[in-house]
Parts: sequence; C-alpha cells; structure tokens
Amino acid sequence: MTPPLAERTEAPAVLARCRDLVRPALGRAVATLHPWHAEITAYSLGWEGPDGRAVPGAQGKGVRQALAVLGAEAVGAQAGSAVPGAVAVELIHTFSLLHDDIMDGDETRRQRATAWKAYGTGPAVLAGDALFALAVQTLAAAPGGSCAPAVRLLSGALGDLVRGQADDLLFESRPWTGPDAVRPQEYRLMAEHKTGALLGCAAGLGAVLGGAGRTETDALTAAGRHLGVAFQAVDDVLGIWGDPAVTGKPVHSDLRRGKKTYPVLAALTAGGPAAQRLGALLRSGEPLDDRAARQAAGLTEEAGGRAAAVAEADRNLERARACLESVTLAPDPLADLLALLPYFTARTL
Repeated sequence: MTPPLAERTEAPAVLARCRDLVRPALGRAVATLHPWHAEITAYSLGWEGPDGRAVPGAQGKGVRQALAVLGAEAVGAQAGSAVPGAVAVELIHTFSLLHDDIMDGDETRRQRATAWKAYGTGPAVLAGDALFALAVQTLAAAPGGSCAPAVRLLSGALGDLVRGQADDLLFESRPWTGPDAVRPQEYRLMAEHKTGALLGCAAGLGAVLGGAGRTETDALTAAGRHLGVAFQAVDDVLGIWGDPAVTGKPVHSDLRRGKKTYPVLAALTAGGPAAQRLGALLRSGEPLDDRAARQAAGLTEEAGGRAAAVAEADRNLERARACLESVTLAPDPLADLLALLPYFTARTL
C-alpha cells in the first residue's frame, strides 16, 4: 500500500529547505541593525560565537520560518512570497528569547551562555527592542497588497505573546494549591498566548502574504496555535525530566525555580496520595534542593502529571491536524505541514 504523503516527507528536509530559502533575507535584515545589535543577534541565532565563527548546534530548527513558507505554498502561492513574514517571525522569536531569558534568569540556552550573560542585560534588552522594530519594518515593506493585514496579524500575535508572558510571570507568585492556585485550563490559555500566538502567526502570515482568504488564513493560524500548546507541554516535560545534554538546562530546572508547569499543575489537581504529598512538598515555599527536586519529579510522575502533559500535547497535535484538514490546501505543502506535526512532540521525551 502506498503510504500517505505525510509519511513520505521527512521533517528535517522540510525544515532545511525553508531555512535555506529564508536565510539570505534574514541575513540582509540583520545586517541593517546597529553593529552592536547585529553582533548580539548573530550570537543569539547561533551564526557566530565569541570567536566570530558559527556554533554547531546553536542554531534553531526554524520551525516558524517553515510554517510561514508552507503556509504560502499551501494556499497555492510561491514560497518566496512568504519570506518577509518568515523573517519577521524569526526576528520576533529571537526578540522574545532575549527578553525571556532575562526575565527567567536563564543563564544557558542551546548549551552555551545566553545573550544577557555574554553581553550584559542592557545590551540584550536593546538588541531585543531593535529586533522588534525591524520585524515590523520588514513586514511593512513586503511587496504586494497584503502588508496591512499582515501587520495586523503580527501585532495581534505580539499582543497575545506579551499577555502570555505576563501571565506566566504572575503565575509564579500564586500558590500551588488552594482557591488561588493556577488551574491547568489557565495554564493552557497562557501557553496558547505565549507560545502558540507566534507559531499561529507564522502560518497565517504565509497565507496572508500568499493572497489567501479569511477561511484558509484562520485555519492555518489556528493550527499553529494548537502546535504552540503542544510544543509548550513537551517543553514542560523536558524542563523536569529532560536530558541536560539535549535541553542545555540543568535537570529538574523548572522545579528548582518553582515554575508553574503543566505536568505539576495536572498532578496537583489529579487527587490521590501522590498529589497530596506533592502539594505538601511545594507549599513550603522554600527552594527545592537536589533531593527535594527529585522527590517532586517522582511525585509528579506518580500522580500522572507527566502522562497528562504528553496527552495534552497529543490532543493539540490532533486539533492542529483537524484545522489543516478542514480547508482545501495544496497537497504537497499540506503533506509537509502534516510531516512537521510529530516534530513538535518528539523532542527526546
């Protein structure tokens, strides 16, 4: 039997094709920045290390770039029409990481120092601000008549992104248990805003710049937002149980920081002895040492939190698939999009 198109498509090849298409334009855009900002951006993108050479493994996979390119192709447009949108979302993504690392106090990303540790907090903030402005400028200068709706889509995603980041920070000050505790549904909405908004924007921008109508654009945008929730759920699992050699972060890093993540929140609401012991451990408010962090991870898994997060990721992958299949899209780009879906949850769980 002939396998479905999505099974005959390799996700790494799809990502590489889209990165190769977008990279020249992304490089030209970064080159227009103030030299200091351009250097910090090149460092953040993994193009250059402290010695001026590229850093193997430090470059991102380019999933947002791919969603933009495939979004355009899926509505029958040339891939090149999506390049300004792909550049814009990559610049916004890099901006968000620069600021996010500062807010979270993360000192490593992709197994090396974050930009604020390498250059200082002020320079990293300025570089992020410069990328924000450049992203809007890049999209506003895109050829064709789709600039206005594209900028509106981007600005809406930016509003959701910062709303989600605000909620994520505020969650840290709320209790683990009791009437004021963060509920899984609240966390789900935060993840859709913080992570899903830009992924949805990427796919939607490809459709808008490719001349698609509202129906196709909305379906692609919704699919991307579901992918964001799936991606965040997996990221939460890796933040507790991930291999530091893969994640670039210390084991149990999220638990040590007291960060509210989906596995822990799901475990706490599951009921049962393990959930009760986990709540008692976390309610102390004291930072977790090695032993306590291991205990919290074990109780979270015993109470079903890890399985719940994986199930949440799988549900959102299926919702993304349903969105993509709800409209008529070009078959080959649709196959490429479907091939990317498992990539969002198969990150060394």
